[in-house]
Amino acid sequence: MTDHLAQFIVAGLTTGSIYALIALGFCVIHNTTGIVNFTQGDFVSLGGLVIYSLLMSLKTPLIFAFPLSVFAVTVVGAMVERVAIRPARSRSVVILVFITIGVSVFMRGVFKILWGKNQMGLPSFSGETPISFVGATLIPQNLWIFGITFMSVMSLHFFFNRTRMGKAMRAAACNPKAASLMGINVNLMVLLSFALSGALGAIAGIIIAPITTLSYDIGVMLGLKGFAAAVLGGYGNSFGAVVGGLLLGVLESVGAGVVSSTYKDVIAFGILLLVLFVRPGGILGHSETERL
Repeated sequence: MTDHLAQFIVAGLTTGSIYALIALGFCVIHNTTGIVNFTQGDFVSLGGLVIYSLLMSLKTPLIFAFPLSVFAVTVVGAMVERVAIRPARSRSVVILVFITIGVSVFMRGVFKILWGKNQMGLPSFSGETPISFVGATLIPQNLWIFGITFMSVMSLHFFFNRTRMGKAMRAAACNPKAASLMGINVNLMVLLSFALSGALGAIAGIIIAPITTLSYDIGVMLGLKGFAAAVLGGYGNSFGAVVGGLLLGVLESVGAGVVSSTYKDVIAFGILLLVLFVRPGGILGHSETERL
């Protein structure tokens, strides 16, 4: 066990980085609308599927395929808000949550028609040559995941704290009526939150695709794990989402290594339940969850 601990931690941080990105997508939408967006996992699937088509079918270079894939899912995220959420926003939060579930089922059906049910594989961004680091073996894709996740988190922090648009989104999230009276287009801010959530999901799906099998429903379990990470860290707390994602990934990996990989999902959700029994608001949660 001790000999493999470093490897388990590296594997856990890799999957935890993906959970963190997905959890951030959940938090962004929760903080602007108060709902749980169950299409977040489908944004992950779509990101991987789109870049697969661009790289493998259209032979698009990675430097162009990556941003094009993120842009495509960003547009889809905005369309979900404009077509499905906005017309029903006057209804209760529960109804809106069920709408996202319905949209998720619809999206998976479309993915199955367009890409089929077969498993697909995507090559690593920069080869498979292993790298030794403090007793663990990494592949270049691990470094891509760590680097892109770090840049995404830092970019998100800069956007919400240093740009006018980001501050307007925070204002609309904190008090929509007051923000509207100050001239902020609240509907636009909600639209942007879905677009941003789509972009985060797409990035997660793109960078995880080379180290896992790709299918039309790959985002279902990843989305659930991302939601668990968001709750674990304190739902609505963006920093907590990152901490919850990394912690969940590491505990899941170490637990699977000690017990069995067969129980990996059981371990992940068991940890979530255990933490919530002790601290219902999550690790960094409060009675009133901090907004972005």
